[in-house]
Amino acid sequence: MKNKIVHDACILTAITVVAGFLLGLVHEITLEPIAAAKRAIEQAAYKEVFSEADSFEAYEPFDSEAATQIAIDAGYENDIVDAAQVALDASGNPMGYVLTVTSTEGSQANITLSMGITTDGVLNGYATTSISETPGLGDKVKSPEFKSQFAGKDIEAYTVTKTPAASDSEIEAVSGATISSRAVTNAVNAGLAYFRSIGGGN
Repeated sequence: MKNKIVHDACILTAITVVAGFLLGLVHEITLEPIAAAKRAIEQAAYKEVFSEADSFEAYEPFDSEAATQIAIDAGYENDIVDAAQVALDASGNPMGYVLTVTSTEGSQANITLSMGITTDGVLNGYATTSISETPGLGDKVKSPEFKSQFAGKDIEAYTVTKTPAASDSEIEAVSGATISSRAVTNAVNAGLAYFRSIGGGN
């Protein structure tokens, strides 16, 4: 009986070790493809919001924790400023910034977007890189119609309205998706707050 218990224990241990090894191997194999796919999504978003740029490079002084604190101090406590890129022309001259911001106040989950801002403070627009909002409702914040309300404007902060916008600073919410609309709008505002903190705009 004792020998059988020891035998069974050895078998279970061997199975656990092999399973752990295989899981680790699969993780290592898939790690780089996943990272590459994420980089491709990010680069596509950068080009969408700064199509005139020739390349993008990390903004070296950037610190996510400090940038997020700036957003919090500006009143956007549900937003995380994740990253900052400098948009460069073909000669390597800065044209503006691409800021990546995550809102934690989506109706279903976090919403991450990248927003392009010229050096003089004009918002080119934004592109969502991660969103799980309700299809046909909240995910309409990805639609050209909603996104176009932000583009080409030099605004300090946007506000959401359920009625047609009466000024450039107002964003008309997607019908039935005010929470998603506000999440995106506040994420953009958080990015603008950080942009101003590094001397951006006029």
